[in-house]
Amino acid sequence: MRQSIDRMKALRRLVSAKAAAVMPFSAHASFLPPEMMDSAAMGLAWFIVVAVPIGGIVLFWMVHVLPEKIAHKRHHPQRDAIQVLCLLSLVFGGLLWPIAWLWAYVKPVTHKMAYGSDKHDDYFHEMGAKAQAGELLDHELAHLREELDAIAAKGGLSAELKVLHRDLHAAKPKAGPAAAAGAEAGAA
Repeated sequence: MRQSIDRMKALRRLVSAKAAAVMPFSAHASFLPPEMMDSAAMGLAWFIVVAVPIGGIVLFWMVHVLPEKIAHKRHHPQRDAIQVLCLLSLVFGGLLWPIAWLWAYVKPVTHKMAYGSDKHDDYFHEMGAKAQAGELLDHELAHLREELDAIAAKGGLSAELKVLHRDLHAAKPKAGPAAAAGAEAGAA
């Protein structure tokens, strides 16, 4: 029995010695050496203190001008009011932003009934410039003339749109694919 106890003690010593040989002499909780740990922590702290708030402010601004960009892209007739609502939303911490978002996507039906159009005046100026340059097809030019006629019937033409309305009657449409094919057939 005494021999088995001695063997157990010897076995424990052997296992302890092997475990000590396998274990490293010093343990580190980081992948960085201790000398670099302070400078890495300082760099991370400066990044968090400086870059994260700047990034947050930029993201907040970009999100809050999004309804204005949507209204501009869709030629919303109340685009200027949506822009003001977006700016007010910045002041009030974003509380008005969902209203501006919804307003930018809503088609203003009552505006069309009152003024004859559901588009901002800039749309007509852009399309008028394309028409005068000869970039609009026949049906696009006819549609633009019809829209301006409807606005004129309601009495909603501004002085600039009156000039554009008058100038559109002299505009020539762009030769479309059907017109080009007809011209080639006539030449042959």
